[in-house]
Amino acid sequence: MNKRKKATIHDIASKLGITASTVSRALNNHPRISDATKKLVTKAAKDINYQPNNIAAALRNGKSRLIGIIVPTVNRNFFSSVVRGIEEIANQLNYKVIISQSYENFEQEVQIVDTLLSARVDGIIMSISKNTENFEHLDRVKEKNIPLVLFDRITDSVEVNQVVIDDYMGAYKTVEHLIANGYKRIAHFTNPRKINIYSERMRGYIDALKAHGMEYDQNLVIESNMQLEDGQQCVKTMLDQGLEFDAIFSSSDYAAMGALQALKERGIAIPAQVGLAGFGNEPFTSFTTPSLTSVDQVSIPMGNVAAELFFELLKADPKKYVPQKTVLKPDLIIRESSTRTPSKPNSTPNSK
Repeated sequence: MNKRKKATIHDIASKLGITASTVSRALNNHPRISDATKKLVTKAAKDINYQPNNIAAALRNGKSRLIGIIVPTVNRNFFSSVVRGIEEIANQLNYKVIISQSYENFEQEVQIVDTLLSARVDGIIMSISKNTENFEHLDRVKEKNIPLVLFDRITDSVEVNQVVIDDYMGAYKTVEHLIANGYKRIAHFTNPRKINIYSERMRGYIDALKAHGMEYDQNLVIESNMQLEDGQQCVKTMLDQGLEFDAIFSSSDYAAMGALQALKERGIAIPAQVGLAGFGNEPFTSFTTPSLTSVDQVSIPMGNVAAELFFELLKADPKKYVPQKTVLKPDLIIRESSTRTPSKPNSTPNSK
């Protein structure tokens, strides 16, 4: 069976009895082409299922009007919301996005970057994977003078535009809130890979303890991959080892949710015996029992800013442009899991 021939602008021109150059101008909304002709061309293109060749157009015009977006995964509310924020700005300027997932895999991330460059995208907006420690693929993007913006998970190894929230302050305010509610032995769940978001949240945790005259105990810092099952295991480990704690600040809502489940299984009351707070303000945090205190990462505004920086860079002279780092203010969303009256008597899970 012969494959159906792909429609071209010449097919549209033949159908309408006009030149191919007129069709091209009409499809690109050229001001010298009348609205009537543009409507005829658009209808004819739809009738014959014409699909523009973006790569060929990029070679001719130097612009594909495509932005490559790379995220670890799109099934997290944070990343999907950032993408939405990017699209809000991109769509206004008649740009489209190509979304790819690294699945926290460095090799996959490198392949995606190379593929997007081959597809002639006008630039890349991305959040690096947990396993990315080599940044040569990002250097290649810069060497080609392709606009690159990093958000959330960033690196200082490559000088590019960056958009983050103040992870340090988000953690500091959360721990301060727990202390204000009478908690004195606050555990911290973090990730062993020292990427920016986790190291900043750890710094905020430590500084908040010290600012309130509380001792930092390394034994209360538990490292994991921060998934739901990791939160469950972290709680079981602390209880089995006899560690005394009366609150948990998790750098991930998913690990916090796992901790909540494990505490309930052991019959430990939340927040009476153990206070609990996460990070991310995932949609499920308001539906748990008790509802989960968390830090909102203002994801849609983050996407808006990342897109705005991208378009600013797109118009700038790359030799003169000075990369910017935008730090957004996070919001602490206080819910039931961390609000108890400080004066009420309580006992920690492993207190004697």
